[in-house]
Amino acid sequence: MGNMKDIMSMIPGVGKAMRDVEISDDAFKHVEAIIKSMTPAERKNPALLDASRKNRIARGSGRSADEITRLLKQFDQMRQMMKMMTNKTQMMNMMRQARSARR
Repeated sequence: MGNMKDIMSMIPGVGKAMRDVEISDDAFKHVEAIIKSMTPAERKNPALLDASRKNRIARGSGRSADEITRLLKQFDQMRQMMKMMTNKTQMMNMMRQARSARR
């Protein structure tokens, strides 16, 4: 797939922010293991993941159930952010907040 930093730099607005950041190619191996331990239905609809399914995925990926929960939370946050990016007004508000947070 390529170097993660190169891929991230293709996302509009992220290229400049990623200039000084080093991302190890091994940084996402555990995420890949978690996703590969899911069934196609679970990948398509993460809401299906109850405690027993999370435990099965944790055993299959060699990670903890807490890490599965954390990954699902990050995924949901990213999905919400992508939805906001489709709305131009919300996107502008988000950019203003990011600029004010850096100051």
